[in-house]
Amino acid sequence: MYIQLWIMGIALLATSCKKEEPLTFSKGDVQILVEAGENWIHKFPMFLGIKKDNPPQFAIWFEDVDGKYLSTIYVTEKIATQGWVSSDGNRRKEALPHWCYQRGVVYDDGLYLPTKKQTFTDAQTSATPKSNKQLKILLSDFTTPVVIKAEFNHSIDFNEYFPKTAKTGDENYSGGEMGSGQPSVIYADTIYPFQISAELKLIGRSSSDGTNGRIYTDLEKITTAKSIVKSVKIQIFEE
Repeated sequence: MYIQLWIMGIALLATSCKKEEPLTFSKGDVQILVEAGENWIHKFPMFLGIKKDNPPQFAIWFEDVDGKYLSTIYVTEKIATQGWVSSDGNRRKEALPHWCYQRGVVYDDGLYLPTKKQTFTDAQTSATPKSNKQLKILLSDFTTPVVIKAEFNHSIDFNEYFPKTAKTGDENYSGGEMGSGQPSVIYADTIYPFQISAELKLIGRSSSDGTNGRIYTDLEKITTAKSIVKSVKIQIFEE
């Protein structure tokens, strides 16, 4: 009950650290800082050899300690609004499947991710930042532990284990030529009321084709996707 009250009492403010003035924090505020890694920017081919600097898609959300989804803190706009431009008709269910399935919302076409007509409006959204992302959360009734999770994914992030040539039904299929390539990576940590700081840990990856929401702990075939993010840090302000 306390967790539900806390989530309902959240107010959010999100900024790109490079484009806005730094946020100010006071007692009871929580800062979530996503630090861009070496492979935060991915070269996405457009046309005539032109390549676009493409940042990842990601979501950050709360669960209780039993794994029940509570509330989304932040999700990138393309996921929230089905705003893919060069997906070649692919709904991109392989982008952030763990977040999608944890929410448990089935849309009109039977998939677990928002559509252009049924967008996700229950959290802060924005275009993916080119660098770090800072979030400010105002808390109430934080009296029991809560899990914070974050999931990150690049389009066409292929490697030798998840190639674009993989076919539907192959265990390494990831959506075809405009799919993910490497599966999304998942970070998590449990936050307790007495804590003042934490850093989310890499706990696994999602299914490569997005057909389920399970967490897979085998990360041996994940290469550059491990360095999309440098860190996801949490700080709770006491003064």
